[in-house]
Amino acid sequence: MAFSVLSSSSLLFLPLKPRKFILPIRCSSPSISTQSRSTQFDLKTYWTTLIAEIDQKLDEAIPVKYPEQIYHAMRYSVLAKGAKRSPPVMCVAACELFGADRLAAFPTACALEMVHAASLIHDDLPCMDDDPSRRGQPSNHTIYGVDMAILAGDALFPLGFRHIVSHTPSNLVPESRLLRVITEIARAVGSTGMAAGQFLDLEGGPNFVEFAQEKKFGEMGECSAVCGGLLAGAENDEIERLRRYGRAVGVLYQVVDDILKEKSKSKNGGGVDNDEKKKKKKGKSYVEVCGVKKAMEVAKELRAKAKLELDGFEKYGESTLPLYSFVDYAADRGFKIGDSSS
Repeated sequence: MAFSVLSSSSLLFLPLKPRKFILPIRCSSPSISTQSRSTQFDLKTYWTTLIAEIDQKLDEAIPVKYPEQIYHAMRYSVLAKGAKRSPPVMCVAACELFGADRLAAFPTACALEMVHAASLIHDDLPCMDDDPSRRGQPSNHTIYGVDMAILAGDALFPLGFRHIVSHTPSNLVPESRLLRVITEIARAVGSTGMAAGQFLDLEGGPNFVEFAQEKKFGEMGECSAVCGGLLAGAENDEIERLRRYGRAVGVLYQVVDDILKEKSKSKNGGGVDNDEKKKKKKGKSYVEVCGVKKAMEVAKELRAKAKLELDGFEKYGESTLPLYSFVDYAADRGFKIGDSSS
């Protein structure tokens, strides 16, 4: 089925029921209790502790085998220094929200990081975003060549699925839940998910920014939160609430990234560092299309929407704190994650 454009201000929709995430926020400013929830929680300690556990499990999940070169390329991106591990941490936090053991979530959390790394490998390729570096280090194809980078990304996707099936404790997660998790990840990375977002990032213009941002960046957050809920046996209405929450946080993080980069360029007289040198694009972010002021309004709306979704989990008490803190971290970047100084 063909895609269609409705107007210069409209989104590009798939032939399915549209799922817009930028909605008017019909509520007053967040209550004091909502604003203070995340400040009661030490997200940095929670996050860095999980990173150590996830890094160990990822190292074990990708042992070097024959042909060794592919595995070295896979490990280079998955175990890269500076990785924030946002998808696996969000998955674990969503699973723990419902009182489940985090051991139930670790295999899926690792798989999400494999999928995320694979998508970054492919995004950086010369035929895509043409990025020679990632997180201050050479991109995968810069080290191993384009051919090997493609193979490494291709290998990581199925390895993630296999890891979920072979390593998730059967006494903690029934098979029916695993099937839903695998289906969710397949949906997120496919032609109606992240692949669609990358296509629009390459070909789309200003009319497609909202949809491209949702698909390229919102899908990973959405999938991570939903998978955690599925593993824990959350109800369908709770899964949909997590879906909306994760999508909003994923896009919020990228919008704020774009704002910070633009402000940094302005502060430095318009220059960019080597890690930001990319092919010239045709309006790929809210900042490029609408300017910093409008992008900041979008970020504010996304932040409010994500917290509004979490308010529906009030009955779970303090278990919601990691997810509330995720929202504020995405917006404020109060500390660094994923490097040796944090």
